[in-house]
Amino acid sequence: MAHLLAAGGQITINLGKTVGQPSSSLLVILALAVLTLAPSILILLTGFTRIVIVLGLTRQALGLQTTPPNQVLVGLALFISIFLMAPTLSTLNHVAVQPYLHGQLNATQAIARGEVPLKEWMLRQTGQQELALTTHAAHQSPAHPMQASFTAIVPAFLLSQLRSAFIIGFVIFVPFLIIDLVVASTLMSMGIVMLPPTLVSLPFKLLMFVLVDGWVLVVHTLLTSFR
Repeated sequence: MAHLLAAGGQITINLGKTVGQPSSSLLVILALAVLTLAPSILILLTGFTRIVIVLGLTRQALGLQTTPPNQVLVGLALFISIFLMAPTLSTLNHVAVQPYLHGQLNATQAIARGEVPLKEWMLRQTGQQELALTTHAAHQSPAHPMQASFTAIVPAFLLSQLRSAFIIGFVIFVPFLIIDLVVASTLMSMGIVMLPPTLVSLPFKLLMFVLVDGWVLVVHTLLTSFR
């Protein structure tokens, strides 16, 4: 309650509770906002970027341009990202979303609580050098990484994702490059110069990839690369 003293007497204004269950219209607006921002959230706050880059580099290392299709790679990257983020999302739902929906927290408190598990997960995947760069650029000097703002953590997280993705991609490229070099040298020694080496090496690369169960190895490497 708030009381205002006017000329005609005392006026009582009911401001309501500071914490209460959000209205259904507000929930609809929040749901639409989340759906609208879902692609950006997926790219900026999850491991989707690293995963889809590694899968794309694997396809290029095999010498395949459109197989598997982009839809397959993106779908696989999406479900791996959801699998990796499941514990963090469960914690976020427990400490922030459900208390907010039940009126135990207001929006500001829910956001503050929800930032903690998300920051913890992102900082585990973020290198110190990248975080130091972004915090310096943002004119921040946090005593602890958790005290850094999202504006500094998100770009540092993305830079770390790109670095990790290219390191994994390099390791994947090496055995296929060796096969290409061996095939090219063999063709040159036999005097066969009209036949493209990539055309000859492609079946051998596919055979090796299938024999070592390559997609399982790539996915396993991606899963273990996240801390």
